[in-house]
Amino acid sequence: MGFSRTMQTRYQLLMALLFVAAIIYLENQIQRLEAARDKMEHVLATMQLHSLQVPQFRRSDDDLAKSNDQIVIYNRVPKTASTSFVGLAYDLCQRNGYNVIHLNTTRNSPIMSIQDQERFVTNVTNWNAKKPVFYHGHLSYLEFGRFGLSQKPVYINIVRKPLDRLVSYYYFVRWGDDFRPHLRRNKHGDSKTFDDCVEQGEPDCAPEKLWMQVPFFCGHAVECWEPGNRWALEEAKRNLVANYFLVGVTEELEDFVMLLEAALPKFFRGATSLFQQGGKSHLRKTSNKQEPSKETIRKIQRSQIWQMENDFYQFALNQFHHVVRRSLRRVNGELTPLGAQFFYEKIRPR
Repeated sequence: MGFSRTMQTRYQLLMALLFVAAIIYLENQIQRLEAARDKMEHVLATMQLHSLQVPQFRRSDDDLAKSNDQIVIYNRVPKTASTSFVGLAYDLCQRNGYNVIHLNTTRNSPIMSIQDQERFVTNVTNWNAKKPVFYHGHLSYLEFGRFGLSQKPVYINIVRKPLDRLVSYYYFVRWGDDFRPHLRRNKHGDSKTFDDCVEQGEPDCAPEKLWMQVPFFCGHAVECWEPGNRWALEEAKRNLVANYFLVGVTEELEDFVMLLEAALPKFFRGATSLFQQGGKSHLRKTSNKQEPSKETIRKIQRSQIWQMENDFYQFALNQFHHVVRRSLRRVNGELTPLGAQFFYEKIRPR
């Protein structure tokens, strides 16, 4: 009797082990099938892109002129990897056949007088000899439609975690960077750390200094440059969604470059491989930068201005991640741009 019970228990244990093994085997097979499906979808999308028969229309001289009429404006926020990114544009301009122009404003002011605004939009739209063209400079958003012009530029930009951006700027104006290491900055010789600055309540690290990315996207209105202005925050969000082609984040710069190459190949063809091959050569490093202490971070994050700037950064980050999810796909552990996900059919008359 005892022997029978023992055999029955062993049999049940064996069946349980076999059942668990079968479940594990099936899960592994499902994972393999899903991986194979992902690869197949990528191959099919690529084949569809290359084999798609799109009607070829004869292009007029006006159409050809418009294809080389594009204007890209990168109104770069300071200390967001802007110099690193602009380096790519300069490296690619001759190869891809476009011009790069730096907009240098007096004392690097991001706000223009009304007459300079008019001069700038007129120059940009009428300087046909330089089109297609990539403009960059520290300039707050400027709405071209206000000046009665039909052609609007393609705006792009990059944002960064607000405290990281301020800390980087704080040390940059004191110690410079590895891009131009021998250039003396306007705070050269001041060895005070950011922690010391916050503890002593000095103006260079005051919460008002965080108010930078919101006004750059808000524009030239007086409210945009009032630290902590709620309308300015909402206007910056509205402009980001309605008037910017793409806004990336410093922390995910390679994905931003990859998206631009896929969407604006006239300007950014070859940018991803150049960025990857260049490695750290395209990344500008601030010298002697020290990370702030936890206490400093807590003090800064208690301020309403940090909370509003962080609100804007998180908004931009969510928008960027949405674009990444819809435009890039992970294949074999690496992100790659999706091919065409649409085609034309039922075209009448034949």
